[in-house]
Amino acid sequence: MAHEQFQSCIDECYSCATACDHCAASCLMEQDVKTMARCIALDMDCAQICRMAASYMARGSEFSTVICGMCADVCDACGEECAKHQMAHCQECAEACRRCAVECRRMASGAQAGGVGQTAGAAAH
Repeated sequence: MAHEQFQSCIDECYSCATACDHCAASCLMEQDVKTMARCIALDMDCAQICRMAASYMARGSEFSTVICGMCADVCDACGEECAKHQMAHCQECAEACRRCAVECRRMASGAQAGGVGQTAGAAAH
């Protein structure tokens, strides 16, 4: 799998990771940090898996589709949590998570249709 084929997904993953890092750092500066604990934790999870997914795609890993599917799920959870908070950084992060989830699912379904990820699926059984 050529990484150029998935460059838009790689870009969205890195963009989402950056938004999540910014959101987590900004949440730590909020007056009542305890109420932001889940948001911060999901931001950190999401940033990490987004970077991992981008790395897997960039090197053409046979597990890219699996990682991108999981990345989309984490992005959904993070985006839903961030959307609950009215701060601009949370709203921006929620939108970045939504875009990344869509792109990761598009990549995973397109790659599977093209035969990529079949080995990963077989390895899971």
